[in-house]
Amino acid sequence: MKQFFKFMFASMLGVFLSLIILFFISLFILFGILSMAKDGAPSVDNNSILEITLDHPVKERTSKNPFEGMNFNSFKSEQDLGLNDILKNIDKAKNDSRIKGIFLNLSTFQGGISTAEEIRNALIDFKNTHKFIYAYSEYYSQGTYYLASVADRIFLNPQGELIFHGLNTELTFFKGALEKLEVEPEIIRHGKFKSAVEPFINDKMSPENRAQVKELQQSIWKKFIGDISTSRNITSEKLMGIANEMEVRNPEDALRLKMVDQLAYFDEVQSELRKISGLTEKNKLRLISMKKYDKVPGSSKAFSAKKIAIIYAVGDIMGGEGNDDVIGSGGLSETIRKARLDSSIKAIVLRVNSPGGSALASDVIWREVLLAKKAKPVVVSMGDLAASGGYYISCAADSIVAEPGTITGSIGVFGLLFNAQKMFNNKLGITFDTVKTGKFSGIGSMTRPMTAQEKEIIQLEVERIYDTFITHVAEGRKMNKADVDSIGQGRVWSGTDAKQLGLVDALGGINTALDIAARMAKLGQYRVISLPEQKDFLQKLLEDYSTDVSESVAKKQLGESYKYYNRIQSMLKMQGIQARLPFEIEMY
Repeated sequence: MKQFFKFMFASMLGVFLSLIILFFISLFILFGILSMAKDGAPSVDNNSILEITLDHPVKERTSKNPFEGMNFNSFKSEQDLGLNDILKNIDKAKNDSRIKGIFLNLSTFQGGISTAEEIRNALIDFKNTHKFIYAYSEYYSQGTYYLASVADRIFLNPQGELIFHGLNTELTFFKGALEKLEVEPEIIRHGKFKSAVEPFINDKMSPENRAQVKELQQSIWKKFIGDISTSRNITSEKLMGIANEMEVRNPEDALRLKMVDQLAYFDEVQSELRKISGLTEKNKLRLISMKKYDKVPGSSKAFSAKKIAIIYAVGDIMGGEGNDDVIGSGGLSETIRKARLDSSIKAIVLRVNSPGGSALASDVIWREVLLAKKAKPVVVSMGDLAASGGYYISCAADSIVAEPGTITGSIGVFGLLFNAQKMFNNKLGITFDTVKTGKFSGIGSMTRPMTAQEKEIIQLEVERIYDTFITHVAEGRKMNKADVDSIGQGRVWSGTDAKQLGLVDALGGINTALDIAARMAKLGQYRVISLPEQKDFLQKLLEDYSTDVSESVAKKQLGESYKYYNRIQSMLKMQGIQARLPFEIEMY
């Protein structure tokens, strides 16, 4: 009887807690719906200015979960827009007579180099309508200054800061930590440039890796400097000198060197915005945020039954279904398959932003891209990263479009195993004993070192997969297999260099890819749909709640160190032979 009451009260407590959680979720949803109903579509006054702030991580597309970023105090959504909606709203403002110009109210830019290029190009296109762009910041990082450089006038706070010292690539090495833990990495790879494993076996970059990083960096930096030179009418040589000597050390330096047009406080910038938008000092400045403007209906276009599907492939490549931040071979393959079989979809644009991952999962996706190409045009649009496995899933497409700063290539594979026997034995006092049916039954165990025969078996598999990889690339790109091997070997390339080598067909963003797809499909009018369809907000809320909470806590506790934690976590999740990029370049 005592046990009965014990389990009964435990069950009642569980039900009670579930009801409380359900109540708060329901309340959360109700307030969210009321908030959205109350807000409605905002009105846009004449002489309005679109205010753009990019102080959040810029993802490929906006989440369709209306409660993501919900502020519990105000019960209003503070959801951040993805690149797709940022580009859409800049284009919408270009043709909106009520919008006189754009105000770039910038701080730090949390996006990759190619993402910055796409936004910057959209801003240049906006300027072609002879509308103005003004930029202001208290602190210009290199990324935000790159965006701001398109502006007609650049304002810097008189006590502010402008960073301009060149690109920096910093790799983290774990060899020393593994030695202290007595964990031995066992590496099997093909490609002298396949440096994804170097952090575990070296304490610094290999000569080959240093060479490729330097060349990649120089290619991106040259484009970066060239774009700013054109916009600011300062020679590339002068800009190189400013960066190399870090001549901008205070606001006065930035003004003297013509990097900015005026040192001004925010209220002074507001006065300038009033003047250029045709308002007096007595008038209230008519700024409309990008988030609000996103709710403003765009100009209606003629409906078309013909569609081009943008299929998003974002994140590490793994087996399974995947999600908005992970490419699952099962989920993405099914999405491509459905688009192939849908007769209303006349072309596919595969938007790839991935450092790669599982070679097997990459091959599964590659097969579906190949089948889709036989049915309708398939064009790949590369984002910040489309390397290794990211290039693997791209190479079968009819055409590949990349930004000049896209990091791509990295055609190579590797296997990574860990022998933790000494750590278990010496650090923890744990020993292991085994019984097996065959000589190779325990291959891959981390409780002992691999034998020479086991290493040979895995090496042969790595070589087989590498040969398959370069064969797919050669066939897809109509290149000689030996030539692919010569530019492969795990080496990374910028989009600019990749085009010269034949790995990429055209330079541009997602709109360039859409134009190519429409031309190949001989489409006049068409509408664009985005796939895979994003999950219903309640389903996503229930699925991702625990993950979001743990990730949020980790980010808060670790701060800047979170990226190192995340890198280790990514490595620990790897299964099987990998086709993966070793690093990323940040503008800061």
